[in-house]
Amino acid sequence: MRKIIMSLVASLVVASPALANEARIEARGGIFWVPGSSKGTAGVAAGYDMDVSPSVFVGGEVSADKVLTSGTRVAFGFSGRAGVKVADKMKFFAVGGYTTKPCQFCDGSAHIGAGGEYSLAKNVYAKLEYRRYFGRNGFSDANAVVTGLGMRF
Repeated sequence: MRKIIMSLVASLVVASPALANEARIEARGGIFWVPGSSKGTAGVAAGYDMDVSPSVFVGGEVSADKVLTSGTRVAFGFSGRAGVKVADKMKFFAVGGYTTKPCQFCDGSAHIGAGGEYSLAKNVYAKLEYRRYFGRNGFSDANAVVTGLGMRF
């Protein structure tokens, strides 16, 4: 049984690059706000998108973002996204996932959002994205708008 499982894992590792459409990394910054307070934010993300059809894609992303004020720590996010490709240079997407505690006024929570990416060059893109973080445990909902610059591989 162990040999069968190891064979399946090895097959997936070897086959995964063949299924790949696009890996990406980005740096981003913007504004993060809760009722009565807004602060700058900066972070990085890495993701992987796969084509479902010529114009539809799905993907995943991991991120690390920091609200730029004392008393905050780096918040780690795990997200899925799905979207459409418009022409050769533009993508629109919806995103949803979970983020660890993003600020002193927030608790770790689910988030949803939407955004767009525009190709500046063959492997370079600019991004604009909005996210809504859902408060829990007595914390308020929070929002963020970020712009980013990234590379595709």
